[in-house]
Amino acid sequence: MDFDFSAILLALTVVFGVVWGLDRLFLYKQRKARYDASGEEYRDPVPVDWARSLFPVIFVVLLLRSFVAEPFRIPSGSMMPTLDVGDFILVNKFAYGLRLPAFNNKVVSLGEPKRGDVVVFRFPGYLCQDENGKTVRSGDMTCGDPHAPVASQNWIKRVVGLPGDSIEVHDSQIVINGKPVIDTQLGPFKGNPSRAEDNYLLYNGATVWSEQLGTVNHVIARMTSLQTPPIPNARVPSVVPPNCYIVMGDDRENSEDSRWWGCMPEQNLVGKAFVIWFSWKGWSTGAVDFHRIGTVIH
Repeated sequence: MDFDFSAILLALTVVFGVVWGLDRLFLYKQRKARYDASGEEYRDPVPVDWARSLFPVIFVVLLLRSFVAEPFRIPSGSMMPTLDVGDFILVNKFAYGLRLPAFNNKVVSLGEPKRGDVVVFRFPGYLCQDENGKTVRSGDMTCGDPHAPVASQNWIKRVVGLPGDSIEVHDSQIVINGKPVIDTQLGPFKGNPSRAEDNYLLYNGATVWSEQLGTVNHVIARMTSLQTPPIPNARVPSVVPPNCYIVMGDDRENSEDSRWWGCMPEQNLVGKAFVIWFSWKGWSTGAVDFHRIGTVIH
């Protein structure tokens, strides 16, 4: 998603609120008196009527999306098999603190991400060096233009490394603070060859593994024939910086994550994914997947 829906809701709330409020303060009494004097039935001008009707609705939606829960749709296969393309999820907006809509500034701290959490965040951009040797975030993956604007997108990944952790990643093998992450192979990936996302995993001989990250046991997919950047690398140090997190997709070799663009800043957090409320596979490949509806995200 390349536009900020929260910003649109905030703008509409302000516009409708200002129109309705100014009308009631300065214009309503005189207009009402004219209607009463003429004996006509009173009615607000169309813009004021729309503002009066829509302001409370949009305001409530803004509050719910900003401070309670926000829906998102999974657009890619980077979190398979945990989250599939077409899954609609709800994100807990107060799990890590209350943030101002659109600006995303934290105003109340309620906790920090834990290892294994599935989080939604604003894509921070790629770490690049500008012409003065300063590290900046860029929208250009190649860093050819270090000042390229970063797209306004919400991404979803799993928290692997916490601030202060010493972390090493070689392909899908993860070592945190000197201890290898426990994982167990469950078997080959089984999917629908008619779906592009499944077919990619099947073509590359993907296997499914159980992985233990902190207290969270979850599944990942591996494709050992594909290569991914190790950690540490030029963009990711061996020790996770303060107020930053290493995040990775569960489809390990098919995820553009911290291995490619660096750690995810705490200020970019949106919330914690917690449930799949709907799942749409497409008309030709199963339509609604009822088995996934209501699944708690681990």
